[in-house]
Amino acid sequence: MYDLSGKRVYVAGHRGMVGGAIVRQLESRGIEVLTAPREVDLREQAAVREWFGANRPDVVIVAAAKVGGILANDSYPAEFLYDNLMIEANLIEASHRTDVGKLLFLGSSCIYPKLAPQPIPEDALLTGPLEPTNEWYAIAKIAGIKLCQAYRRQYGRDFISAMPTNLYGPGDNFDLQSSHVLPALIRKAHEAKLEGADSITIWGSGTPRREFLHVDDLAAGCLFLLENYSGEEHVNLGSGTDLTINELVETVCKVVGFEGAIERDTSKPDGTPRKLMDGSKIAAMGWKPTIGLEEGIADAYRWFLDNVSA
Repeated sequence: MYDLSGKRVYVAGHRGMVGGAIVRQLESRGIEVLTAPREVDLREQAAVREWFGANRPDVVIVAAAKVGGILANDSYPAEFLYDNLMIEANLIEASHRTDVGKLLFLGSSCIYPKLAPQPIPEDALLTGPLEPTNEWYAIAKIAGIKLCQAYRRQYGRDFISAMPTNLYGPGDNFDLQSSHVLPALIRKAHEAKLEGADSITIWGSGTPRREFLHVDDLAAGCLFLLENYSGEEHVNLGSGTDLTINELVETVCKVVGFEGAIERDTSKPDGTPRKLMDGSKIAAMGWKPTIGLEEGIADAYRWFLDNVSA
């Protein structure tokens, strides 16, 4: 057990969807949160070391990363690899130098091989080729996991890693050109409802299966791991269930109130047939998510209405 009470927790990436949710969870428990100003470029070693030396957090959560969809990964491979390597290396090394008591590194489910077994267990890591469209980001995240393991082995540091599944919720990106599937569907259904459209069109057949986790559940899972887990192997963080894209679209349309038809453009790719992570490891520790998908989509839609469509 590691008690977060009375600790000063630095959340790197607090402006993002994940970091923001973690900050909310910490503050709801009365835990002191540290954040670095924009002027501190996490890619610059000297700036990171100076900030750590001045602030000396007890706990560090690495939720900062350069992220983007398939197009961005394909267009800027050097940036996705270099920026993420620098961010994680600087934060982990500075945490070691300033004797941080606990660190949690957040990865991504894209670290797993393209043809990993379903559900994907933690030990599937490095057992096969990656999905080529996001391998730059995936390699950087794998390096972060290995860096935490290396500092554990060489220095005895209590540095751990967690791998979230597909996330959604308040603070998500709802840009149709760059967002992930769930926020894109929310926006598409909302705009179709406003326009009185007869139908919306989705890519592919709608048969692939995907897993989704509300970002507030992720944040709760992160704090649970910080307090209850200390091990070298990373831990999957997911909902434990998946559904087809067709079922997802129907749920989104129900929440948004769009009653038109759903058309499928089968000339567009389906992507991986299934992507579900094995969450039995954290479940055995006693943690499970609490936010159902329909409830979570309603929460994300409220945030969209208040912050994006207004």
